[in-house]
Amino acid sequence: MKNKTNVMRILDAARVSFEVMEYEVDENNLAATHIAEEIGLMPEMVFKTLVARGDKSGPVVFCIPADLEIDLKKAAKVTGNKRLEMVAVKDLLALTGYIRGGCSPIGMKKKFPTYFSHLAAMQEKITVSAGVRGAQLLLKTADLVAFVGAVLSDITV
Repeated sequence: MKNKTNVMRILDAARVSFEVMEYEVDENNLAATHIAEEIGLMPEMVFKTLVARGDKSGPVVFCIPADLEIDLKKAAKVTGNKRLEMVAVKDLLALTGYIRGGCSPIGMKKKFPTYFSHLAAMQEKITVSAGVRGAQLLLKTADLVAFVGAVLSDITV
């Protein structure tokens, strides 16, 4: 990748090692499972970043395996909310600094509470978005979870 993304610069500054995995962007298919196929990894190693808004907490970030869906009831419970609703795609950029398909749990405009699926602990390494469409970053799971201060929880269906 010619240009480093902000996410890469943040990780470099913190001396967190990562590997860049680039892929061809298909505007008609931004699904995380498609990205997993493109970069040749199992879906359980490719984590998508979702942003929701809690009735008590405000914005909350979730990272879950590509082939799973978030369980909003479980997610609300672990975040101390009664209700959670997904942030609309049109509001994502203003809130996080990222667009759909390029949303990373690293380097958002503000530090939001972050939760990773407990399934991440089963993988030595996982990928998250590099902050742009077309690039994923492969990191040691423990390094990533510690760096973003994430809590591992059962948050998927």
